[in-house]
Amino acid sequence: MTPQTISQKILAKHANLKFVEPGQLISCKVDLVLGNDITAPPAIKEFEKIGVSKVFDKKKIYLVPDHFTPAKDIKSAEQVKMMRHFAKKYGIVNFFEIGCMGVEHALLPEMGAIKPGDLIIGADSHTCTYGALGAFSTGVGSTDMAAAMATGEVWLKVPEQLKFIYKGKLRKWVEAKDLILYTIGQIGVDGARYMSMEFTGPIIKQLSVEGRLTMANMAIEAGGKNGIFDVDTKTAAYLKKAKAGKGIVYHSDPDAEYKKVYNWDVTEIEPQISFPHLPSNTKPVSKCSHVKIDQSVIGSCTNGRIEDMRVAAKVIKGKKVHKDVRLIILPATQKIELQMIKEGLTEIFIKAGAAVSTPTCGPCLGGHMGILAEGEKSIATTNRNFVGRMGHPKSEVYLSNVAVAAASAIAGHIVSPENL
Repeated sequence: MTPQTISQKILAKHANLKFVEPGQLISCKVDLVLGNDITAPPAIKEFEKIGVSKVFDKKKIYLVPDHFTPAKDIKSAEQVKMMRHFAKKYGIVNFFEIGCMGVEHALLPEMGAIKPGDLIIGADSHTCTYGALGAFSTGVGSTDMAAAMATGEVWLKVPEQLKFIYKGKLRKWVEAKDLILYTIGQIGVDGARYMSMEFTGPIIKQLSVEGRLTMANMAIEAGGKNGIFDVDTKTAAYLKKAKAGKGIVYHSDPDAEYKKVYNWDVTEIEPQISFPHLPSNTKPVSKCSHVKIDQSVIGSCTNGRIEDMRVAAKVIKGKKVHKDVRLIILPATQKIELQMIKEGLTEIFIKAGAAVSTPTCGPCLGGHMGILAEGEKSIATTNRNFVGRMGHPKSEVYLSNVAVAAASAIAGHIVSPENL
């Protein structure tokens, strides 16, 4: 049998083939189709043109309005109304809105919708998040989403394979976010273009599943088709807690072929900061203290989980947000928000002078609840810092881990917690 990686094995299974090769065009059955309040409405319009009377599976389509929720204006309200009507018309079970919602890429793993070995497509580029649980997940366009809702299938080109091995010892305050920012800084925003990014090594085994979700989430920022991790005991425990199905666990063959293998000792890596206007424009935090900030955003599908909130609270507790800084806390789901209240984290944030939001993508994409004015600078635990990403084209976004974003909100400039 031809040696295969995890990604190749999943694709082969869903294409009903024994093996697949990079560059091969295949048609695959999908396990889950996802859309949000920006991408689902165009898909719905295209679906209605197809002329079918039902969706391929009422339980395998997930609609999650999260980008502009709660609705910020008439247009965003109409977008969600269209989704709501579509879900009712076709009996779609998994429609999550205010009161039972969250940021899509945090909500689905939390609720047990993702299983190892699944093939997942979503009309959102950060659908690659679910590779942290041993699934092949990738973003597609709204037209592909429409076709998949009708047929349950998608065509894909098998990506080339990259392997990233991390070893050594993580310094204090260095998080999974720093590993992926460092990786993108090393290979560039097109260094993994349409390739599978497989993350492995001793350091990866030490990471929590939440940390792995953060890394997989940003595979697209290096151009990756998907990011993926081996399933281990930590993954199994996470899946059990989420009451997800067992799925099918695949492992890469020892002699599987990779286009390139990166092998890094991370012992000397500091917390990383991505300067405007690319995630690859990274610098160590020790070189960034001259950057004054107007806003700090902690949350998003990248770093809005309970583990992130605990780190932020640890840094912030007993301190005050700088008088010139707006600190915005965005729990990624309502379950996380409730847990924050139970653990006293929300009280810590509010007493420090932060604003705690309902779950939303909000400022991450320049949507609402934290838009930047001309000339303003924000540090953020989000995943992109393109021109105008968080507001005015002449504003700036600096990406960081949670601890640094929290410390910077206190200091008024970019700084590591150890230097507060």
